[in-house]
Amino acid sequence: MMRAIEGRPSNAEAAMKAAFATAILPLLVTPAIAGTAVEAVRPFYDHVGLELDPAERGRFVDPAKAVLDARDQLEKSEQGDCLDTNMPLDSVAYDKAELDKSLKIIGSETGETAIVVAAFTAAGEPHRMQWKLKKVDGEWKIADLLSVTSEWALSQYQCQ
Repeated sequence: MMRAIEGRPSNAEAAMKAAFATAILPLLVTPAIAGTAVEAVRPFYDHVGLELDPAERGRFVDPAKAVLDARDQLEKSEQGDCLDTNMPLDSVAYDKAELDKSLKIIGSETGETAIVVAAFTAAGEPHRMQWKLKKVDGEWKIADLLSVTSEWALSQYQCQ
C-alpha cells in the first residue's frame, strides 16, 4: 500500500473524508422551520438568543421580521441595541434546568395562521409568551411575539 506524502492525504483518505462528509451533511442540515407551528417555536427555547441571529431571519415574517431587521441595522451602525435580551423568555434571567423542567408549549393552527403559547417558570416566577405565526410557502413563520405576563409585543418596538 502506498503511503501519503507527509502532510498530504492519500486518495483513499480523501475519498473516505468525502464519503463521510456526504453521509453526515444531511444530518447537520435541518429545515428552517419544521412542519407544525409548535415545532417552529421550539428552537427558540432550545437555543436561547436564536431570534437575534441575522442568519435565522428566514424564520420570521413582518411585522416581527421588520423589527429584527431594523435592530440588525442599528447594531451594525454601532448605535446600540433596541431589543431586550431573552425575548422568548420574557426578557428575564433564567436557569436552563428550571426552564427545561417547566416549559410547556401548545399551539392552535387555523388555516394560514397559528397561535403558539409557551408557559414556563423563570427566576421562580411563571411566564407566558404568545407567538403569532403565518404560513408562507408551506412553512410556519413567526409574525409576532407577545408577553402575556409583562404585556409587551415585539411588533411594538421601534428600532431606529
